[in-house]
Amino acid sequence: MAPQRLLLLFIFLFYFSSFPSTARFITGPSSPTDLVSDGISTVKNPPFLSLKPLFSAEESCEQTYGFLPCTTTVLGNLFLIIVYGYLMFLAATYLSNGSELLLEILGPGIVGGLFLPILGALPDAMLILVSGLSGTAETAQDQVSVGMGLLAGSTVMLLTVIWGSCVVVGRCDIRDSVAVDGTITKGFHLTETGVSTDIWTCYAASIMAISIIPFVIVQLPQVLNSTSGRHLAVLIALIISVSMLVSYCVYQVFQPWIQRRRLAFAKHKHVISGILRHLKKQAFGKLLTEDGEPNTEIIRKLFETIDENRDGHLSPSELKALIIGIRFEEIDFDKEDAVMKVMADFDTSLDSYIQEEEFVKGITKWINEAKQTGGAYLEPNAGTFKFIDQFHQQTKREHALLGSEEQSDEVVEHVENPRWISFKAVLMLLLGTLIAAAFADPLVDAVDNFSTATSIPSFFISFIALPLATNSSEAVSAIIFATRKKQRTASLTFSELYGAVTMNNVLCLSVFLALVYVRGLTWDFSSEVLVILIVCIVMGAFASFRTTFPLWTCSIAYILYPFSLALVYVLDYVFGWS
Repeated sequence: MAPQRLLLLFIFLFYFSSFPSTARFITGPSSPTDLVSDGISTVKNPPFLSLKPLFSAEESCEQTYGFLPCTTTVLGNLFLIIVYGYLMFLAATYLSNGSELLLEILGPGIVGGLFLPILGALPDAMLILVSGLSGTAETAQDQVSVGMGLLAGSTVMLLTVIWGSCVVVGRCDIRDSVAVDGTITKGFHLTETGVSTDIWTCYAASIMAISIIPFVIVQLPQVLNSTSGRHLAVLIALIISVSMLVSYCVYQVFQPWIQRRRLAFAKHKHVISGILRHLKKQAFGKLLTEDGEPNTEIIRKLFETIDENRDGHLSPSELKALIIGIRFEEIDFDKEDAVMKVMADFDTSLDSYIQEEEFVKGITKWINEAKQTGGAYLEPNAGTFKFIDQFHQQTKREHALLGSEEQSDEVVEHVENPRWISFKAVLMLLLGTLIAAAFADPLVDAVDNFSTATSIPSFFISFIALPLATNSSEAVSAIIFATRKKQRTASLTFSELYGAVTMNNVLCLSVFLALVYVRGLTWDFSSEVLVILIVCIVMGAFASFRTTFPLWTCSIAYILYPFSLALVYVLDYVFGWS
């Protein structure tokens, strides 16, 4: 069934289920002489069988916007939560799909780095905003726990259940500590299957771990048991959170440009290492002396070998012939660009030719750089140094860790009918934004009413249920993307997860702190903050220092989810933390 039809069905049932209903107590005969009874009695002490907690609506409820249905019953509010949750899921889906379409047209940069991360966090931000704007300050203080539960629940769900599921479905065979794209022959082996990401994903995890700083600042007065500095701590944390939000968006805008520069530099280093290794093999003697220093005599002989026309200098065409003859099979790069960069390294006289002395100085410089990077290791039983080979292997790995240049291209390939796609993308973004803005408040009210009717703390409802609505489209998209079983798609998948958590920690927290500060609310969320800190620090540290994740690592993520829920319950309702 199409989403639109489901939506109409939900709204139809929605209105009919919310009408006030009454229930009657079913009793036995009113007197021993009665032969027939209609079941209605006016006894003062009704029997234990009563349907009132589920279906009675004797208490009045306040309609959101003055016309949306409301109820005080358990089943009624549960139904409302499901309907409003589906609408928030629909909003998140429209925002996600519209973002992808817009990214196809405009590419990364301002759109991919600034616009889309904010739109992705919009449903959560809307729910947090309305949770603190409703009614009086006392009402807002009561309902703001819904926003805090959503914030903590979204962060925990993204880094535990969804993160672990992406490792499971995206696993490939691990060879030489790297997951091989599209290869899965070892089933569910805990150590020999897993996923690999690029170095940019590690940076994203590090940024996510740093983004918890505002939580630490706002929590300091509670840690120090101080009541006078709480309002000031909220203001300082708000300023830092907004500053980090702006900094993160600026980084996202310039990240594609930074990535292209890093990739170009890595390719140039690979060309250098390839030329050095080639010259080492072609040298008429040892390229290095016994003490590991460049052998200038051998380097001059190599110059004469490369100088095919014997004119005493190397032209760009001779240099290009050298690079083509090496046959770099590991990395594809622009040969003309490589020649220009090598010429720039050697041609200090700027005459577009490489003289013999320039060649000797250039090769000597390269050898010294390789020695610093690869280390001067002496090959056993050979009496020669192998740091050039070490340098070559390291440049290959560095390029692999930086990922494919396809991720950083700003110029998007030609798209058919871009105007229609742009219109469709903007329409979906507007529709998703309107739905999220319209139904965030009713959802918060339904959660609060359900909490009152069942005596279940609203935090746990919002911690478990609401993230399913606001993050479900991201979860499905991430898991489907991970099933492609490639390093590039795995890198994008995990980077998006870390980016979503970062936006929670800066954008959503900024909204939350602004509400607390402006409305004069009390910050009493020690256990929730502790859970966010534990999960972000554990997963952030775990993902910041490694690029390959064997299958067993998903168990850490899966264990963290029930641990987080249990920790909040124990701290709040056993030890009485606030």
